[in-house]
Amino acid sequence: MAVASVLAALLASGGTFAAVELAGDSPSTQSTASGEGDGTASGDARGTTVSLSGEQDWASVAEAVTPSTVSIAVAGAAGEGSGSGVVWDTEGHIVTNAHVVAGAQQVQVTLPGGRSYPAEVIGSDPSSDLATLQLGTVPDDLQPIALGDDSALGVGDPVMAVGNPLGLSGTVTTGIVSALDRPVTTQGSSSDPADPGAAVVTNAIQTSAAINPGNSGGALVNAAGELVGINSSIASLPTGGTGQSGSIGIGFAIPSGKVQLIVEQLIDSGTATHSFLGVGLDNAQAEVDGATLTGAAVTQVEPGSPAEGAGMRSGDLIVGIDDEPVTSATALVGQVRERGAGDEARVAYIRDGEQAEVTVTLAARPDEG
Repeated sequence: MAVASVLAALLASGGTFAAVELAGDSPSTQSTASGEGDGTASGDARGTTVSLSGEQDWASVAEAVTPSTVSIAVAGAAGEGSGSGVVWDTEGHIVTNAHVVAGAQQVQVTLPGGRSYPAEVIGSDPSSDLATLQLGTVPDDLQPIALGDDSALGVGDPVMAVGNPLGLSGTVTTGIVSALDRPVTTQGSSSDPADPGAAVVTNAIQTSAAINPGNSGGALVNAAGELVGINSSIASLPTGGTGQSGSIGIGFAIPSGKVQLIVEQLIDSGTATHSFLGVGLDNAQAEVDGATLTGAAVTQVEPGSPAEGAGMRSGDLIVGIDDEPVTSATALVGQVRERGAGDEARVAYIRDGEQAEVTVTLAARPDEG
């Protein structure tokens, strides 16, 4: 079986929750968060931020961020839908989720205040669930969102979600960062309703912010009003119907570092490349010094791959990457996908009961040129 097929099967496997659903198509997904700042807003070329000192003033954060978020309406062969997006730059680029605009024949973007503009999908990357739109007419008062550093987030940090849940534009909710580097698997997007697309795995930010259908593509911001993630999916409990469930306080966002990596490529060329390790994987355990460790077991190594070049072998159990623990095949895939082609990664593994580490230079996936 080809490595890609092995990974696809692994990514499609079930998770801890009853379901992980994409949060946007028709309605929209919203999150709740909280933070700290004094409510003093300042603007720059990328947008407005809020200084941090004293008691958090979420009203100031909302005032700073709302002008940089948009509502997106789409129409296609499969019907109509809606979602959220963020203003990326003053040139009229809008960032959203790929599943929001999958199969869209017409796209309309509505700015805060009600002005609506036609837009074109200039780049879509189902593998990361990100897409970039270009406004047909670019107003001169666009306010790009300020970019934040998701690597500076800690569990418990306050955050705010802004978007268009259930078609309710400009909705803000607050919560905290519940977990980081949470591997989340969702069904990929496709322009063909009969072909749902390959599974998407994201090394996501988990938040308690309320996210609901239609909030997909909206902003998750920190207490300074800086973008730290793009809201994308929610965990939900089983329901008797077939419709999408609402928030149970477990939402997921694509980290801003990954967003920037992909969006810059989509704006430049309309496509994105992804890093490649070149191994088939399964979940497994191994014992070291009397302790049982779980990780991603290498079932095969693709010839000519970065893994082969680094000396990795079938049977190795990968348990970490760049000091981040790897406890499953999906976790490893998420870690690899958040890195770029050409990046070096320190991979910790167990072989014959002994721990070792090797530095691997990730490559671009062969099928992406």
